[in-house]
Amino acid sequence: MSDRQPPAALEALWEARPDVTVPDRARGRPMPADLRDRYGGELTIPLHPDRPTIVANFVQSLDGVVALDRSAGAGGGEISGFFEPDRFVMALLRTLADVVLVGAGTVRAAPDHRWSADHVHPATAAETATWRRTLGLEPQPTTVVVTAAGNLDPRHPGLSTTTVPVVIATTPAGATRLAASGLRPAVRVEVIGEAGHVAAGPLLDLLVRLGARLVLCEGGPHLFAGLLAAGLGDELFLTLAPQLLGRSGTVERLALVEGHAFAATAAPWATLHSARRAGNHLFLRYRPAPATL
Repeated sequence: MSDRQPPAALEALWEARPDVTVPDRARGRPMPADLRDRYGGELTIPLHPDRPTIVANFVQSLDGVVALDRSAGAGGGEISGFFEPDRFVMALLRTLADVVLVGAGTVRAAPDHRWSADHVHPATAAETATWRRTLGLEPQPTTVVVTAAGNLDPRHPGLSTTTVPVVIATTPAGATRLAASGLRPAVRVEVIGEAGHVAAGPLLDLLVRLGARLVLCEGGPHLFAGLLAAGLGDELFLTLAPQLLGRSGTVERLALVEGHAFAATAAPWATLHSARRAGNHLFLRYRPAPATL
């Protein structure tokens, strides 16, 4: 498969009843008609009244693989087959977000990427930009990169572009490394971690200080696991790609949740909110219940 495929609309297979929300506790309305028609319905995300809402977007194979190696050296594009409808959904979610949250591994796995809607789906850049303006949002969501070690290339387009605000959440050691790396002055470095780790609690505090009401987590699976364990994974937009990748003793591959093993009696269950399809890909929207730790 390739990104040369013609655009395809998503087919709504099932949708839960619309949420009962007050206007300032949901994001998405009004959705432009052309985007709504391609998505197969309205995309609206309820917002918490007292903290940022955090939704995640991943694509995985039928057997649960989200990255082709343990270092996340190949990411979602390879898993989806660079499927155009998957990029379209990603662009919609970025359009609604105040912050796109990514780990350092995700940044290194996508050396040419910028975390904006226009970059991932240029064909609808004008429509998504208009939607953001209608919703009263800044022109671009802020990219927040989580890295304990500060191992980032300052020349990465996602860090060096002047059109997208960037904040790096790190540890004292990571900040020291970044200070010597040549980051552009506008990149904000926030020291919120310690002992080689950036925990979910201080990360949430940072997102509050940034004024974020809707945060889109695009991985990787270790970052997502930390959010889930802290009860901060409010929604999961999961694309199921129709391929089987497997693993072996010599070929290790990342699953959706890594670095945290829930007890069977405490693992978060999720409620299906909607199901869509495009070709043989499924687009599932779940709401995980908080883990009982």
